[in-house]
Amino acid sequence: MWVQTKDQIKECIETYKRGVAYVDLDAIISNMDAMHAMLRTDTKMYAVIKTNGYGHGSLPIAKALESVPYVKGYAVATAEEALELRADGIKKDILILSYTFPYSYEELIREDVRITVFRNDTIGQISAAAAAVGKNAVVHIAVDTGMGRIGVAPDKEGLDFVRRTLDAPNIIVEGIFTHMAKADEADKTYARMQLDSFRKFIGDISGHLGAVIPISHISNSASILELPDAYMDAVRAGITMYGLAPSDEVDMSRINLKPALSLFSHITYVKKVKPGTSISYGGLFTADKEMLVATVPLGYGDGYPRSLTGKGEVLVRGRRCPILGRICMDQFMIDVSVFPDIKEGETVTLLGYDGDEHISAEELGEKSGRFNYELVCLIGSRIPRVYTLHGAPVLALSST
Repeated sequence: MWVQTKDQIKECIETYKRGVAYVDLDAIISNMDAMHAMLRTDTKMYAVIKTNGYGHGSLPIAKALESVPYVKGYAVATAEEALELRADGIKKDILILSYTFPYSYEELIREDVRITVFRNDTIGQISAAAAAVGKNAVVHIAVDTGMGRIGVAPDKEGLDFVRRTLDAPNIIVEGIFTHMAKADEADKTYARMQLDSFRKFIGDISGHLGAVIPISHISNSASILELPDAYMDAVRAGITMYGLAPSDEVDMSRINLKPALSLFSHITYVKKVKPGTSISYGGLFTADKEMLVATVPLGYGDGYPRSLTGKGEVLVRGRRCPILGRICMDQFMIDVSVFPDIKEGETVTLLGYDGDEHISAEELGEKSGRFNYELVCLIGSRIPRVYTLHGAPVLALSST
C-alpha cells in the first residue's frame, strides 16, 4: 500500500522497526546524470526498471525520472510490469525487452507500450491485434549477436525478418537492439565483436532494404562506462543506475556512483550466554566464552541470504558485528559483546552506511555466493520501502 502524506510516511518509518529499506531517489538521479555526462549529446537513455527496479521500486523511480529530459523511457521485462507503470500514470516510452505473450498484445498496443519482436509468428499476431485495437503497434527488433538468449541472427534470415516486420500492416518499427554478453569483463574483445556484428547488420538493413530504423541501442551499464563507441542512439542503464557495479572487472573509479538502497532492522532481544551455549538451528555456532547475543528480526524469508550463515556481518553503532549460527527464515543472531550496555530497539544496518563503516551489496554478494544484482532484487515484499527525494521522505510502500 502506497502512502504519500508526511504523517503517513512518518508512521510507516516509526512502525516498521522489524525491517525497512530506504531508497535514495536523489542518488538514482545523480547516477543517471553522471552516466549521461559521458554520452554523446544526442544519445538518449532508457532506465532499466524491470524486476521492480532491481528491488528498489519501479514506480517511484519512474516518477522521479519522468521530468528528466534525457530519459527517453523505461525498459522492463514483462507486460505486467509495463501495464502497472501505465496504470500508475507513467507517460514516457516503455519498452519490454523480453518476449511478450499474445494475450497481452491488444492492451500493450492500446497503452502505447513498445513490444520486442524476433519470432515470425508474432508479426501476424501483433498486426492483427493492432487492427483490432485500431492503433499501430510500435516494436523494437531484437538481434542476437552473441548473447544466445533471444533475437534474430544478423544474417540473411534476420534481414528477411526485418523486411517482413517493416512491411507488416499496423506495425511501426521504432527500434532495433542487441545485448552484450561480456561487456562487464576486462577483455572487451567479445563485446567489440558484438558491436561490429550489430553495426554491420544495421548497415545491411540500410543497404539491402533501404530502411533506417530510428533507434539503435546496444549499450548496457558496463558498456556505458567502458565502451563509448557503443553509445549509438540510446543506451540502457541498469545496475549502475542503482549505484552498483556491473562486475568486479569494471573500473568504477571513472565515475562517481552512489548506492541507492539501504536496509535496516532493530534488535528485538539481548541475552547473555554462557560458554557451551549453541545458537540457532543445527548448533553450528557454540559460544566458547561468555557473550552478549542479540536477535535481529529479519531472515531469508525477507531475501536476506541464508548463505551468509557464519560469514556475514551487520553494523551496530558503526561497528561490525558477526552473525552467529544459521540465519533463520525470520530472524538471526549477532555477537554484540563489544557493547556491554546494548539495548533492545537499537538500529542494525544490514546494507548501507553506519558512521564510517559500510556494508555494500557487492560485499554481501561475494560472501553469500550470490552477486549484487540478485541480492537487491530478492529483498522481499515484507520489507517496506521509504523513498527520499531532496533529502526528505516523499513516498513509502508499506508491507500491509
